[in-house]
Amino acid sequence: MCQLLGMNCNIPTDICFSFTGFQARGGATDVHADGWGIAFFEGQGARVFLDPQPSCSSPIAALVRQYPIRSKNVVAHIRKATQGVVALENTHPFMREQWGRYWIFAHNGNLENFSPALDGSCLPVGNTDSERAFCWILQTLRKRFGNTAPAAEALFDAVREIALELGARGEFNFLLAGSDCLIAHASTQLSYVVRQAPFTQAHLKDEDVTVDFSELTTEKDRVAVIATVPLTDNEAWQPMPPGTLWLFSEGSPTRQATTVAGVKRKPAGVQERS
Repeated sequence: MCQLLGMNCNIPTDICFSFTGFQARGGATDVHADGWGIAFFEGQGARVFLDPQPSCSSPIAALVRQYPIRSKNVVAHIRKATQGVVALENTHPFMREQWGRYWIFAHNGNLENFSPALDGSCLPVGNTDSERAFCWILQTLRKRFGNTAPAAEALFDAVREIALELGARGEFNFLLAGSDCLIAHASTQLSYVVRQAPFTQAHLKDEDVTVDFSELTTEKDRVAVIATVPLTDNEAWQPMPPGTLWLFSEGSPTRQATTVAGVKRKPAGVQERS
């Protein structure tokens, strides 16, 4: 299966440290060698890098690792193919325009026999269940909200309904991001950590690299990092219970809701609405 990496911040921040560990999992310290990609929001624009080669040996990944692109929302993905051949068009994350803004989506899981009726407004280019799911999500949201972009709270509520439906079809971990928020669905496995003052050192699991964030940040900085498997071995990563949807804004988890019928969970400090 694939792995996901997301970052949501209150101040534009680079992801070089986290991406260093994540890149190694694409064929060096793990088996996700069927392509990789990363998307950065910069204002209303989106900068996307994709490569069907393993991230551990990709020259493009080496560039991203050394290029301190500052963003408030980042989505990255390393692929272990389940549906769809290894090719550029099947490489996550996927990007589409809706309501005059870009949306980024990456998926970890498998939706078997998923062939939704698409109306032509958003069609997949490749042949993955992930891209079909993304098109279905955008189509469903457009039918619900018309030509007016919803606020983050309304978007979250609508995505919860979609995740409840699609999550019943199979494993459906995903990250969905716009320029001002990031939504994460933990179908089976996701964790997050929030870095804020007082900042300390962090050490990667997959590379012998340590960063002292107190030397690189200000007291106002706040960064949430979401990953399939925690990237560091000395930070308090919070597991996201299976069957939960999370809204991240300004570097914090601000909403959480269940996506499994009849199950209610409320992690400390996070507002729950079901």
